[in-house]
Amino acid sequence: MSEIIHEGDADVGAIAGHRVAIVGYGNQGRSWALNLRDSGVDVMVCVRADETRSAAEDDGFATNDVDGAGNADAICLLVPDDVIPGLPIPPREDALVIVASGYTLAFGRLDPPCDTGMVAPRMLGPEVRRCYEEGIGFITAVGVHRDKSGAARQRTLAIAKAIGGLRQGALDLTPMQEAVLDLGVEQALSPALRRVNESFITVMLEHGIPIEAILTELFLSGEVERTYRLVRLEGGAAQTLHHSPTSQYGQLSRVGRYDHLDLAATMRELVDDITSGRFADEWDAERDAGYPRLDALRSKALAPEILAFEEDLRTKLGERAVTGG
Repeated sequence: MSEIIHEGDADVGAIAGHRVAIVGYGNQGRSWALNLRDSGVDVMVCVRADETRSAAEDDGFATNDVDGAGNADAICLLVPDDVIPGLPIPPREDALVIVASGYTLAFGRLDPPCDTGMVAPRMLGPEVRRCYEEGIGFITAVGVHRDKSGAARQRTLAIAKAIGGLRQGALDLTPMQEAVLDLGVEQALSPALRRVNESFITVMLEHGIPIEAILTELFLSGEVERTYRLVRLEGGAAQTLHHSPTSQYGQLSRVGRYDHLDLAATMRELVDDITSGRFADEWDAERDAGYPRLDALRSKALAPEILAFEEDLRTKLGERAVTGG
């Protein structure tokens, strides 16, 4: 069992007098900077001289070039994983470097010689700020990669507490554990769910069900979304009782019909690619080539006709129709 860490286990005083550099001012960077400042931490934002710097200055932050982060006591790298290895930031030997994803540490793309930790909110960037303002929590994964000073854990937990990441509780994970779990959801689970939905749509269409009705059942009605919310609030077993007896019997009596599909075998292959570092090497090569395959995959998945159909359907049946917006 992973250790669960709460606010009482951390002290923001561990970074008292520290200047914290926020590198990147996107969804996570802005939320972290605002939350840290509201927690009494001295924050500067280190970004390129573009619209993100203007946004940070409009929010009242001192700004600097990216390489200026090297002078800070703590450096929070809040840019995409594939960008981090190329950042011109040599930290001081007594500094603390924090990443919001275990990826670069797990696969050797980042290995600073100073204290290094991970604070990975399980929450979208804007919600990190919204939760802080509302006084509620979000679950976070925290871990220490290198403890040179003997105080890396205390300082890492101080950052986590200052952004509001210990209010609900944090999971003590290594960067490798966090990276494998995160990439596993993206590469093993999500594609399987996508294929399941596609198969379901095909079968329903074969039985004359209109595509609008199928997509409403899958996501536009919000029923699936709210079911998963009940799973979060009450637990997977307990939420079963909210379904009708017909639904309960149908679900529980038919689940075994998929036992012949060895999904785990394919998932193991995909996760082996992650843990071996093969995916990280592939992603590095894709980045260095200018992302040609990603662009091609995006073009197919985000074809104009698909986007137009979804927009039209959402306008007629989705949230806009409900809110009148």
